[in-house]
Amino acid sequence: MEDELIEEEGFSYLEKGEGPVFILLHGLFGALSNFKEVTAFLEQNFTVVLPRLPIYELPVLNTNVKAIAQHLAKFIEFKRYDKVNLLGNSLGGHVGLVYASEHPDKVSSMVLSGSSGLYENAFGGSFPRREDKNYLREKIALTFYDPAMVTEELVDECHEAVNNRNKVIRILSIAKSAIRHNMSKELENYQMPVCLIWGKNDTITPPEVAVEFNEKIPDSKLYWIDKCGHAPMMEHPEEFNKHLGDWISKYDTIFG
Repeated sequence: MEDELIEEEGFSYLEKGEGPVFILLHGLFGALSNFKEVTAFLEQNFTVVLPRLPIYELPVLNTNVKAIAQHLAKFIEFKRYDKVNLLGNSLGGHVGLVYASEHPDKVSSMVLSGSSGLYENAFGGSFPRREDKNYLREKIALTFYDPAMVTEELVDECHEAVNNRNKVIRILSIAKSAIRHNMSKELENYQMPVCLIWGKNDTITPPEVAVEFNEKIPDSKLYWIDKCGHAPMMEHPEEFNKHLGDWISKYDTIFG
């Protein structure tokens, strides 16, 4: 998917399909390819947009969740989208929550999966043995229920990032800001429909996080995926898309 990137005005993104706009937001270590199957599903009825979030490009002192949400706001303004639907995994969900809090009139709906914003066991909190690929493989395996999901490509990408000083200080900065920027008091103010799709075996944002989101967001529906960790759209894409399709079908006034 990366070879299809559009680069303009300082933004890098993919765009597929036609219809109402669905913006997909990746996590701290996420790639656009994490959304391959959900993109294929949504592009049948929507304009699917996958921006690359500036995890490593912002000034160190301004590398935080709020700044990334501001980047998203500039992107949405640049694209002149009137209304958007947001789908975010992990940090991407948190960025969506911050954007929707500050621009509620722009967001028709949200889909959150393994979202930070309440509580997380931060994967990016520290890397005491970052040169050790086996150690990193074990850390990455915590993302998934099935350790077979941890490919050598994933390990290599993570190894490169955490051993690059400019990248690792930004990873640590974002991970810390995600913990500080707690959204608990704002959740009751969201008026748009919110879909929660959560892995029952998520150890990074555990099931009780999903339950709290569901209890505090007025118009929210929670779907569980069994034998699934922190990235349901990667680990169980068919079930993820089934739940997403079921939820979309309940809101004809939004999705047409």
